[in-house]
Amino acid sequence: MKHIGTPDDLIEYRSTTDAGQHICGWPDCREPGEHRAPVSRDRLNEYHWFCLDHVRIYNRSWNYYVGMSDAEVESCVRSDTTWNRPSWPFAGGNVKQPGFDFHNVDDPLGLINRGGMGAGAHPPELSAPERQAFNVLGLEFPVTRDELKARYKELVKLHHPDANGGDKDAEERIKGINQAYEVLMSRIFT
Repeated sequence: MKHIGTPDDLIEYRSTTDAGQHICGWPDCREPGEHRAPVSRDRLNEYHWFCLDHVRIYNRSWNYYVGMSDAEVESCVRSDTTWNRPSWPFAGGNVKQPGFDFHNVDDPLGLINRGGMGAGAHPPELSAPERQAFNVLGLEFPVTRDELKARYKELVKLHHPDANGGDKDAEERIKGINQAYEVLMSRIFT
């Protein structure tokens, strides 16, 4: 099989006609050269001018990295990812941990804290029904939803009329426990 060579071996260096229009630089082609293609990697601002058919052939066979070693290609690609500008690693002494930093928030009322209310915050005022509900359940503010549910279950098991032989006093106590639980769940945890 006969080696033909690359398009660079065949291209004639014709640039313009007398009228200022480009002529296709492919051998034996007299079509207008309306499409440009770079001459080489080192001369990217100089162009061959081709007709559409020949620019497609040229571009298909043109390789920017021809003549470079694998290490040179890798270096070129890495440099191109930062637009040939220097870069530095992100890791260093000034790197903050990812995520939101609660300590840098302006919080004049002291409401934000990792554990709930801040050191300077005062608990909110409870209404009379809420204070009574806490007393009935034997809890103190603040409580979590899970603590409230656990205490409610404990008291229901202890004071349920069926567990107390149908005692009328136990029935009244369970009504008070249910009402206190509903007050706290509806007013505090909604």
